Amino acid sequence: ISTGGKTNKLSNVIKCKAAVAWEPNKPVVIEEIEVAPPQDGEVRIKIVATSVCHSDLYHLFENIHKDGFPVVLGHEAAGIVESVGPGVTEFQPGDKVIPLFLSQCKECRFCKHPKTNVCEKSWSEIRIDAMSPLDSRFTCKGKKVYQFSGTSTFSEYTVVRQINLTKIDPAAPLDKVCLLSCGICTGYGAAVNTAEVKEGSTCAVFGLGAVGLAAVMGCKNAGAKRIIAVDTNPDKFEKAKVFGANEFVNPKDHDKPISQVLSEMTNGGVDYSLECVGNVEVMRSALESTVQGWGVSVIVGWNMHEFSGQPIKLITGRTWKGALFGGFKSKDGVPEMVKAYMNKKLMVDEFITHNLTLDQINDAIEMMKHGKCIRTVLNVSPQ
Repeated sequence: ISTGGKTNKLSNVIKCKAAVAWEPNKPVVIEEIEVAPPQDGEVRIKIVATSVCHSDLYHLFENIHKDGFPVVLGHEAAGIVESVGPGVTEFQPGDKVIPLFLSQCKECRFCKHPKTNVCEKSWSEIRIDAMSPLDSRFTCKGKKVYQFSGTSTFSEYTVVRQINLTKIDPAAPLDKVCLLSCGICTGYGAAVNTAEVKEGSTCAVFGLGAVGLAAVMGCKNAGAKRIIAVDTNPDKFEKAKVFGANEFVNPKDHDKPISQVLSEMTNGGVDYSLECVGNVEVMRSALESTVQGWGVSVIVGWNMHEFSGQPIKLITGRTWKGALFGGFKSKDGVPEMVKAYMNKKLMVDEFITHNLTLDQINDAIEMMKHGKCIRTVLNVSPQ
């Protein structure tokens, strides 16, 4: 199907291509969908580039919730404003923008609090179990199609709330900075905002996907002296070196717990550890890898299961924290990260291992599922 985003002038509905996940554990299907016009406080955008993030796969293959389908996945993207709904003054057609799965309304008590980036309106609108709002601007074959995390970027056009959108430097290349809408900010911010890594410190990063590599980059930019990259796939160590890792550990090479290995390497444990896998056992190992007295461990990986640890590990002075979107207040933080990239203070291009089109999305999903890529950028529409 190549509709090129046709608009029905009478209803202002756009017909365009999107990748629809009709059911879990099945390939997504390129379909023609109808995208309704934006309503109060909403913005319709043309997606220029999007990438596949592990959270999309988690919904498709692991967090199998019957009420979460059919859905258009995707939340890591960049695009151009096509039209705005009533009451929208912050955006206008032609603006270069990045959609945000985490809103920033700037009015709730959380948005006004300096210590959190959570926004009340993120969770009040999203059904966490199904990872989508009940309402949607998408239909396909007469059926309502849900919008994953309120964004749904595996589509030529999508509609988002203005509180889930931020304007960026118009000179920024959208097929690069799309990565700043999730993975890079998540890992980088976990190191600099949440862990608050200090100069001269020792860090361990568990998991070397895009989020973990961004965490490595955050530790490097914060001035960490030793950055130990931990992964069961040694092929990832060369890439981790590019972002600043200087020591490497494969848990499979040792017959003792990884926390013990790291403790022996660092005279009692690392100052900071970041768990970027989304595995509850690894979360515990990451905590136990930090030094008692002042060690800080940050959970970055997404997981809905229960986890456990020994209270004595915290009583003796360690801190266990969690980071959502790297602690960045989204509308404020993402344009700053785009600026840092434009000023060559932040690596982004180095995360991109493949460039495909929206039609090749199942190939991109398979590559991520089997660890064959870091980030695959799907070129959706011309910039």
